[in-house]
Amino acid sequence: MDYGYIRVAAAVPDLKVADCKYNAGRIIYLVNEAVKNNVQVIAFPELSITGYTCADLFHQHLLLDNAEQQLGEILNITQNTQIIIIIGLPVRADSQLFNCAVVLQAGKILGAIPKTYIPNYSEFYEERWFASSVNAISDSIVFCNQNVPFGPNILFKDGKFCFGVEICEDLWVPIPPSSFHCLHGANVIFNPSASNEVIVKNEYRKELVKQQSARCMAGYVYVSAGGGESTTDVVFAGHAIIAENGSVLSESKRFCESEQLIINEIDIDRLASDRQKATSFMGLMGSNINLNRNYKVVNCHLKNADIRSLHRKVDPHPFVPRGNSERDQRCEEIFSIQVGGLAKRISHTGSETAVIGISGGLDSTLALLVTVKTFDRLNMDRKNIIGITMPGFGTTGRTYHNALNLMKSLGVTVREINIKDACMQHFKDIGHDPGICDVTYENTQARERTQILMDIANKEKGLVIGTGDLSELALGWATYNGDHMSMYAVNSGIPKTLVRFLVQWVAENLVDESSRETLLDILDTPVSPELLPANEKGEIDQKTEDIVGPYELHDFFLYQVVRFGFKPAKVLFLAEIAFKDKYSTKIIKKWLKVFYRRFFTQQFKRSCLPDGPKVGSINLSPRGDWRMPSDASYRLWMDELENI
Repeated sequence: MDYGYIRVAAAVPDLKVADCKYNAGRIIYLVNEAVKNNVQVIAFPELSITGYTCADLFHQHLLLDNAEQQLGEILNITQNTQIIIIIGLPVRADSQLFNCAVVLQAGKILGAIPKTYIPNYSEFYEERWFASSVNAISDSIVFCNQNVPFGPNILFKDGKFCFGVEICEDLWVPIPPSSFHCLHGANVIFNPSASNEVIVKNEYRKELVKQQSARCMAGYVYVSAGGGESTTDVVFAGHAIIAENGSVLSESKRFCESEQLIINEIDIDRLASDRQKATSFMGLMGSNINLNRNYKVVNCHLKNADIRSLHRKVDPHPFVPRGNSERDQRCEEIFSIQVGGLAKRISHTGSETAVIGISGGLDSTLALLVTVKTFDRLNMDRKNIIGITMPGFGTTGRTYHNALNLMKSLGVTVREINIKDACMQHFKDIGHDPGICDVTYENTQARERTQILMDIANKEKGLVIGTGDLSELALGWATYNGDHMSMYAVNSGIPKTLVRFLVQWVAENLVDESSRETLLDILDTPVSPELLPANEKGEIDQKTEDIVGPYELHDFFLYQVVRFGFKPAKVLFLAEIAFKDKYSTKIIKKWLKVFYRRFFTQQFKRSCLPDGPKVGSINLSPRGDWRMPSDASYRLWMDELENI
């Protein structure tokens, strides 16, 4: 099973300028290595059979004849393999010489793509030797005794996979050919190149590849000539990059003495999902702009890669920034978005206060921190933040004291309202036995707390600040019209795995020592709604992750399902890789079933969410990112899981 992946490779062979036989031998060697690794498509540098730096030798008939002859040898030797090979060499056609990328498979040439933009720099005066594709007359040529499709507008297709080719300089122009390739269906672009090294050029080149892959929502395989090229005036370093929609998956080591083969997988399903959602991607196709470039589609047949593992990293925590510097930058940006959203809402409504229920848990802690910084930004007195702790039947001493200590150290107004008597009265009113600790017992407490917050907000001319996070919304882990409701939900775009990092970042960067100490203890406290009585030691007995499953798994599922629409089989496959050292397949599958069941059945809670700021690529607001019927069946998804 391929799970929607195409395994590709970029090869930088050892090379001798003008020694076509030697170069063909190195190409064949690297093709064989790629075959051993189940690679489906491999690309070599620009003019890799002859060498890019042959200069006026390109006018020598012997060199051109031998290049064609050696391509024939490669065709003969690889005729029993299914790997698609992209090789650069000079091709004669229409009384001109073209710098071409030739695509071949199983002994057949599928197409020859001439370079379009021919540089005329002092160090790369290609116009001296090569014609542009715009000067080509023929759309097919005879090459290596085969009739070969010829031209810049050829796409190669097998099922969902469609690729195009552009060559080196083609990428550096205002509108690269790959932009048109992708509008006509290509989801992967290959670029055989010869780009020399000068100071910081590699950084710019890498950004070009990343940005073009992002603009085209495509995979991009770039491979440049290596150190075997002539160093008469320039030096080549063998820079190869495999990118996907703005992210670099693999990159070669520059200035490497040995030849290199980098391998990775392009996620065709992921690219299709992004393009399908971004309706602007194909927006120009319906305009008056002439984008019809008479593309020819050549059918190819990919070999089955039978992908069971991946070269690409599968991040177990896709919402969490990596590395300290990235974490600090990302956390600051996220926190600023939350503060900016709340500041606008408070200013717009003319609210004099903000009211927050403080439990001593992570979510309410983050909401309080956001509110404090919002009041600082608006030059409002922190005493106008009313933090209310509302002990109930499951409140433990640890969370109670952490709530009080944090509110005091942050300088907000502290109120304590014990809800036990009110809940007991409510139990009496509705005829519920308080000895039965069921969903009624739990939700009564959550709704009583929300009623208190709402009424105090009315009394104090304020807003109730919501504390629930994105992960709880995905699972429906909230009491309807209880903690589910607020007047502005600052955490609604923050998944649980990210909440922890944000609180940690604030503790390290934005608060005093006393607040930091309390925050660190809150970070160490198990996640719990504390709606059931504590154990005999007075400790939390109701732990959320024991009931619904680990939040790191659910956040992973949420990202793959909502962001990309992946099928359950693929989500399970990716989770097995991401969590291979932590959870068994049985455990992952168990909680994935829970995720699908809860995600579908709890949509009715998301259909009436309060306002809250979008922070990342995923949000479950019914007004924007996620619109789903509350009565949708999850049968299809569960059936697929059951059949795995």
